Amino acid sequence: MILLGLDPGLGTTGWGLIAADGNRLTHIGNGQIKTDADMALATRLLAIDLALTDLILEHRPDGAAVEEVFVNVNPQSTLKLGQARGVVLLAASRSGMEVGEYAARLVKKSVVGVGNASKDQVHAMVQRLLPGAKIAGPDAADALAVAITHAHHLASARRIPRR
Repeated sequence: MILLGLDPGLGTTGWGLIAADGNRLTHIGNGQIKTDADMALATRLLAIDLALTDLILEHRPDGAAVEEVFVNVNPQSTLKLGQARGVVLLAASRSGMEVGEYAARLVKKSVVGVGNASKDQVHAMVQRLLPGAKIAGPDAADALAVAITHAHHLASARRIPRR
């Protein structure tokens, strides 16, 4: 199963692709979609959508997961992050994939073991879980962590019998 993890942001949206076979995870790719702060908001959102659509069409993931928005001190930043997140959710769901959503603390706890882990700790653990992966930056590492979290939650859900 190929899973796409996404860490939304207006300036930089991280993405990470992994293959999950039970508990075995394999790195497929990762990167960052960057937008120019001088461009109009609508143009930046469109750039994110077009890049994600191309990525999804190229790799045909079976599922996706997105990090949930946290509230910033600056309401304007929170609003822009929410708009970028909306575009990311739309791009992923447009293809018919189920899209999981995970709080940042849960992602950190799933990957590092503690919910207040630093970005450096997340990056280091992703590197350990996906040996040999060349990680494009902190947003890509976060996206891979989201994909790993989603893989673990899907595997757990399959092991729990339904009534």
